[in-house]
Amino acid sequence: MGPRIANKKQKSVEDNLWDSANKLRGNVEPSEYKHVVLSLIFLKFASDKFEERRQELIVEGKEKYIDMVEFYTMKNVFFLPEESRWSYIKKHAKQDDIAIKIDTALFTVEKNNKALKGALPDNYFSRLDLDVSKLAALIDTINNIHTIKDKQQDIVGRVYEYFLSKFALAEGKGKGEFYTPKSIVNLIAEMIEPYKGKIYDPCCGSGGMFVQSMKFVENHQGNQKDISIYGQEGTSTTLKLAKMNLAIRGIAAKLGDVGADTFAKDHNPNLKADYIMANPPFNQKDWRAADELTDDPRWAGYEVPQTGNANYGWILHMVSKLSENGVAGFILANGALSAGGTEKAIRQKMIENHLVEAIMVLPMRMFYTTDISVTLWILNKNKKARAVEHGDISRHYRNREDEILFMDLRKWGEPFEKKYVQFSEQHIQDIAKTYHTWQQTIANQEYENVPECCYSALIDEVRSKDYSLVPSKYIEFINQDENIDFDEKMAGLQKEFSDLLKAEEDSKKELLTVFKELGYEIRL
Repeated sequence: MGPRIANKKQKSVEDNLWDSANKLRGNVEPSEYKHVVLSLIFLKFASDKFEERRQELIVEGKEKYIDMVEFYTMKNVFFLPEESRWSYIKKHAKQDDIAIKIDTALFTVEKNNKALKGALPDNYFSRLDLDVSKLAALIDTINNIHTIKDKQQDIVGRVYEYFLSKFALAEGKGKGEFYTPKSIVNLIAEMIEPYKGKIYDPCCGSGGMFVQSMKFVENHQGNQKDISIYGQEGTSTTLKLAKMNLAIRGIAAKLGDVGADTFAKDHNPNLKADYIMANPPFNQKDWRAADELTDDPRWAGYEVPQTGNANYGWILHMVSKLSENGVAGFILANGALSAGGTEKAIRQKMIENHLVEAIMVLPMRMFYTTDISVTLWILNKNKKARAVEHGDISRHYRNREDEILFMDLRKWGEPFEKKYVQFSEQHIQDIAKTYHTWQQTIANQEYENVPECCYSALIDEVRSKDYSLVPSKYIEFINQDENIDFDEKMAGLQKEFSDLLKAEEDSKKELLTVFKELGYEIRL
């Protein structure tokens, strides 16, 4: 019997694509070449859908209609002229002018389909001066993706999501803000249950919140037609990512024609949303000049947010957009939980107005752009007792007007991509179950405070702690002084460690100086 040969693990479609993309990249930044890859994936998908519909018309004996746009759009299929079809791109992939042909194809697709207005990159390929042989290799790899072979798998959506996350990882800190890690988006959706009505994201990035909202509706036997999507994004190139991301899934959305600052040019001034999902920029500085937006209606009833940090500007913007039963789930840096001055005054009024429903501090290293621990806030315009039924969701809410749920999730999560942390599906279900049990009246189920995990605080308790929303001030920590602010202590320890490193470096420099004065050259 001969030796056993181990089967080599077959690379996934996503991994093969990533390898091809990296070969193509050269000196081009990830922030640039992501548009190249994602545009080609979109073009392949759109072309496969077009060819499928074209064949349907021929089989049905409607061959005379195969070049009429209406017979494609009626089935939510984009119409592609010949020069925009994947077969044309593949045929000319090794020609020197392939970059120009791809730019022309994208322009023509957008021109022929109103739903794609402002969605596709402009002259990216010819502008980047890409290596023709490597671009041809990437086209060959994408050609092997059967984008519509399995109707249940959403292959192109999976590939697109994979690439968005990989590009965010590649861009690293200070960049990649267009992407919110999938497990956090999933958690927000499971918490606020965006089932029916208007969904809004004021800083929508690549549109991940909307995609997961629609998946939530599908998973609970709902109807996507019952959902209206509104969003805004400040960067035009990122807005294009969002529009492509939604287009490949057939999701209609009102995102505006161009990128625009949500504070300076609100695209949705009169919107009242039933659900808000957002991941605003953390601790955004200089978001408005001292004399700008001082009497903006979005701050009505509250202090004007300070100019040096936009956290509470984002919060009040979202509060102003909520309908009478609206719920918002969003991520902010932990500092917003206990900030003083104007921010404390706003926070106090929000708490007294019964808006704050839940505060959940998340693990460190969940984001690709920062390693700090962040917080998930849930705001609710109606915390009173009521019943709600949507599809397979039936909720009988308790009156929690005078309570806030705190959860400490810093020890939750599982390793991801070696140096990051994410929530597993089971984690998400367990967290959401705790929250929904707290919210509801359920036979044979009762919410209970759990040490080092969760605590339901009365507003009187929050008042006694000077309106701080730091979970560790409320949640019981066994064998620990519960008056310790653990976030503050950790920050202090980190500073102490940094000071020790700096002192050691200074000592080395002094030692080198002494040896140099004695005529010795020493290298440490």
